[in-house]
Amino acid sequence: MVSEYRLRRRVQFYETDAAGIVHFSWFFRYMEEAEHALWREAGLSIAPIVADVGWPRVAASFDFHRPLRFEDEFDVLIRVAAISEKTMRYVCLITQGAAKIATGTMTIACVSKGNEPLRAVSIPADIVSRFQAVAEGSERP
Repeated sequence: MVSEYRLRRRVQFYETDAAGIVHFSWFFRYMEEAEHALWREAGLSIAPIVADVGWPRVAASFDFHRPLRFEDEFDVLIRVAAISEKTMRYVCLITQGAAKIATGTMTIACVSKGNEPLRAVSIPADIVSRFQAVAEGSERP
């Protein structure tokens, strides 16, 4: 079972704003990129070509502590914080060396694809069995 994944990245020029720092919207992309890597580590894809379920984001937030700039190298640590019948919640820590850059959370819901409006459904057993939540208050993030 997979609980967390660490992704190493470098800031690209197009991710920065006029002030020369990473635009806030990119932090959500970094978290999502790490999430997809977490799913691959579990032997899955969050968006396979043929799938009965989808995973919309129902909540996402970030707190920013320090800026990142062009060509900075940094790590994105994503951890499964909670799994319920129909949702998964992640916590995310973005660091540059020992410096905390940003902390975030994201909750995804399992929905049945092809039904309008979207309807939350139970996470399939073959998916939920690949992940393990780590209790809040554990070392990091």
